[in-house]
Amino acid sequence: MEELWNRSAREAVALLKRREVSPRELVEAALARIEATNPRINAIVTLSAERAREHAARLEKLERSNLPPQFLHGLPIAVKDNTDVAGVRCTSGSRIYADRVATASDIVVQRLEQNGAIVIGKSNLPEFAAGGNTFNDVFGATLNPWDLRTTAGGSSGGSAAALAAGQVWLATGGDFGGSIRQPASFCSVTGLRPSPGMVPRAQRQPFNALSVEGPMARTVADCALMFDAEAGWHALDPLSQKGPHPVFAEAAARPRRPARVAFSADLGVARAVDREVRELTRAAAARLSREGVTVEEAHPDLSDAEQTFRRLRGAVFVARHATLLEKYRQLYKPEIIENTEFGLGLTPREIVEAEIAQGELVRRVAQFFETYDLLLCPVVTCPPFDVNLRFPTEVEGAGFEGYMGWLILTYAITVTSCPAMSLPCGFTRAGLPVGLQVVGTPRGEAALFSAAAYIEALLDVTPKTPIDPRP
Repeated sequence: MEELWNRSAREAVALLKRREVSPRELVEAALARIEATNPRINAIVTLSAERAREHAARLEKLERSNLPPQFLHGLPIAVKDNTDVAGVRCTSGSRIYADRVATASDIVVQRLEQNGAIVIGKSNLPEFAAGGNTFNDVFGATLNPWDLRTTAGGSSGGSAAALAAGQVWLATGGDFGGSIRQPASFCSVTGLRPSPGMVPRAQRQPFNALSVEGPMARTVADCALMFDAEAGWHALDPLSQKGPHPVFAEAAARPRRPARVAFSADLGVARAVDREVRELTRAAAARLSREGVTVEEAHPDLSDAEQTFRRLRGAVFVARHATLLEKYRQLYKPEIIENTEFGLGLTPREIVEAEIAQGELVRRVAQFFETYDLLLCPVVTCPPFDVNLRFPTEVEGAGFEGYMGWLILTYAITVTSCPAMSLPCGFTRAGLPVGLQVVGTPRGEAALFSAAAYIEALLDVTPKTPIDPRP
C-alpha cells in the first residue's frame, strides 16, 4: 500500500487491469498519502472519499470485456476546484462560491469517469483561476513540495503539487495564460496545453480558443494516458474534433528524435529571463544538438502577442466576471477587478482588431513550423518564488507590466493555438525546478508526445517525482 503512490500512472493502471490491485486499494493508498502530505502543502482542498469508495466498488463489479483502450480501470485523480464534480463542493477559490455544491459534472469529468477514472478530491487554485500563484481566501495557499517556502505556481498549482507529492497519479488542469505549463514547471511535473477543442468543454464563449482543458502527470507517458481519456468530440463544444484521433499513449511509447528545432530563451518578447533559467533551457537545447538534432536560434514573430492576448483576455473576463462584479465587488481580488475593467474599457474595434491580429499570428506561426519540428523555450521567466509574493514584478532587474507580465513566455504561445508541453528540465543551484516548454506544430499533439518522450529520456532529470515535501 505504501508503495503504490510511488508508481507511475501507467504502472498503476496495468496493476488494476491485471487485478493485482483493486480500485478500492488504490483509493485508500491515495487517501493515506494525502493524509500524510497535505497538511504541509495544501494541494487537495476538498476530499470526496466516500464518493470515490462507492465509485471504486462499482468499477470492481464492472464487466471487463469490450472496454476501450483508454480505460483507466479505477485510477484515482484530482480535479481542479473550478471544474464541477456532481455532488462535490466546487468553490473556484472564491468566497462567492465558498459553499457551492455542483449538481452535475463538467464534460471533462464525465469523460474521465466514463473512462474509468475515480475523483479523489479537488485541487486548489487561485481565485477564479486568475494568476500564477495558488492562494485564495477560501483555502489559503498551496506550497511547493520542492521547497515549502515557495509557490507551486498557478492556476493549476494544487494539481501540480499533488502530483509532485504523490497524492494522485493524474490531475486535471486548465490553461489560459499558462495555468498548466507554469505550475508543471514549478513542481517538476509534466503538463500539456492542447490545441483548442481537443478536450471538449462547454464555455460561455463557445469559440474562445484561449482557455483549454488539459492533462497533468509526472511523465510524458502518463500525460498521454490521461489525454486519451479526455480527448474527443462533444456536441456542446463546436471546437471539438470528431476524429478519429491517434492513440496518444502509443505515440508517447514511440520516442522520436526531432530533425530540426528552434530554440529561443525569450521568444523575442520577454523583457528579462532569469539567468539560471536561461542556462538550464539552453543546456537542454545543446544536449539535443549533441545527439544530431539541428538546433537553431529562432522564433516566430510574436511581437504583437502580448497586446493581442491582453485584449482577448479582457473580453473573456467581461463575459466571466462583469455581472458578478456588479454584485460582489467587495469579494473579488484586485487583479480580477483590474482585468475585468480593462475589458469593459475596450472598444468593439479594439476587440475585433485583436481577433484579426490573432489570425495573422496563427498563420505566421504555421509558416514557421514549415521549417521546424518544434519550438523550445523556457516555460517561465523565473524559478519558483516566495509564496507570500503575489506575483513577481521584476526579473534580473527588469520590470514587468501587470500581474501577468512575468508569464509572457506561456501566454505568447497561447495566442498561437499550438499545443505546448512543459517538461522537467533541471534545477537551480538552490534546488528549485525549471521547465522546458516544447511547442508543437498546429494540431500536432501525437508528434509532440513522441518528441517529448525522446527529450524526456535524453534529459533524464533527477531527482524525480514523487517526493516527500521538503521544508
